[in-house]
Amino acid sequence: MLSKVAVVLSDHMAMFEFGVVCEVFGLDRTADGLPAFDFKVCSATPGKPLHSRTPGITVTPEYGLDELAKADLVAIPAASSKNGFDPRIIDAVRAAADAGAIVLTVCSGAFLAGAAGLLDGRKCTTHWSYVDELAEMYPEATVDPDVLFVDAGNLITSAGTAAGIDACLHLVRRELGSAVANAIARRMVVPPQRDGGQRQFIERPVATCTSDSLIPTLEWMNENLDLPHTIEELAARSTMSTRTFARRFAAETGTTPVKWLTNQRVLLTKHLLEETDLGLEQIAARAGFGSGALLRHHFQRLVGIAPTEYRRRFGATLEVVDTPA
Repeated sequence: MLSKVAVVLSDHMAMFEFGVVCEVFGLDRTADGLPAFDFKVCSATPGKPLHSRTPGITVTPEYGLDELAKADLVAIPAASSKNGFDPRIIDAVRAAADAGAIVLTVCSGAFLAGAAGLLDGRKCTTHWSYVDELAEMYPEATVDPDVLFVDAGNLITSAGTAAGIDACLHLVRRELGSAVANAIARRMVVPPQRDGGQRQFIERPVATCTSDSLIPTLEWMNENLDLPHTIEELAARSTMSTRTFARRFAAETGTTPVKWLTNQRVLLTKHLLEETDLGLEQIAARAGFGSGALLRHHFQRLVGIAPTEYRRRFGATLEVVDTPA
């Protein structure tokens, strides 16, 4: 039974991520018929204020690290530090996990779990902007850059900000049932369940290029995404053989011309879904996909949801009409 919850804070914690854990586990909702959590906010220096990332706000944990040994759940919100954690905190988190506690991290809280050795040989995630750093620091971990959260049994890691809500509610559902999780979600006015495998909404920038000879070609491709392109045509525009062009393109951008074009077309599609009420066939023509079916295929593959759902969440309109191009 999930009953005792200990939140471990480090200096310069993120207030939103800390607040998420407090909102799910720290409020007394027994009047609504929900179970109460024995909720403790802990640090290596109880009674001493800790700075937050938000200027002018401090948090003073009341409890020490000994509470982690008694906890069913140890929650680790995000903090500014990625390394150099207090050894006492690392040891306490590791000992709690060894004693059977569930460890849940929000956003960059995964770095503390990594320092405690909890990521080795496990699948995990963090905010998309930190995944490369996390993977580099903990090469024995399998870092998934796309998902909202990863449930690895007694270790749950989540991506940035709102994904922490999904991870916390998922854990409540897993341990206490859907009725409890749904009731908490209703009080928070959030969706009761988002699949952890749903992809993070990552802004994928244009691949950088350091070659002066390729920059004009890349700019022309980006300005003419609606046109069909062939390797032969692009190589000729760059005054190279097709083999040299393909080799140079991969070396300078880290990807192939086809993948580069597809990524840029998806970025344009996202912009048109957000900012216009054009139908999918019209967008497909402008972005160079040729058909709505091909657009849907590539968009779902790269973004993780259908274009209609993306527009519903991020666009000014609520409905996509498939009007002719």
